[in-house]
Amino acid sequence: MPSYDFALILSRPLYEEELDPLWHRTRGRVTVSIITEPQHADRPGNASCTWEGNTLAEAIMEVVAHVETAAEGVRVRQVEVDPLLTIRDIADRVGRTPDFVRMSITGARGPGGFPAAELSTAGHRLWRWSKVAEWFGVDDHLLVEAKPTAQAINGWLALRDVVPSVAPKPEDVTSALNAVIPHVA
Repeated sequence: MPSYDFALILSRPLYEEELDPLWHRTRGRVTVSIITEPQHADRPGNASCTWEGNTLAEAIMEVVAHVETAAEGVRVRQVEVDPLLTIRDIADRVGRTPDFVRMSITGARGPGGFPAAELSTAGHRLWRWSKVAEWFGVDDHLLVEAKPTAQAINGWLALRDVVPSVAPKPEDVTSALNAVIPHVA
């Protein structure tokens, strides 16, 4: 069964006391942002994981259910399936050393034109995997499935928040995606 990397944007971070139920449901494989003070509950939260599933849609929907069941009042607002990676993460994925990746970034290795970092704060930089995979010539079949799956699930999440009475059940969304993804991806 393939493993999928993705992140969920949540309606709020979790409180510390909500971590145990989530940990038990997910065997500790979901990392979430937490808060200790109620005044920070109006900020969005996030959850990230590597989750196994027959398809990306099944993996995402399973984690959505775990997060929303473990923490009362938390709703998943959006899914992000094109992960941001560190230099070490990139090195692991492309089978090179971190030094090789650093030299690729600076142009000392490879053809030049390494993708710009998506996020850079306090000396930490993160790169979008789809752009890095393309630059290295990595054919990641999971990325092909990722874009249409994320678009459909994000549409479902929005519909469920705006008009919950007409939003299909999660298993219906998964079923529909499983039927069409092989033809559109």
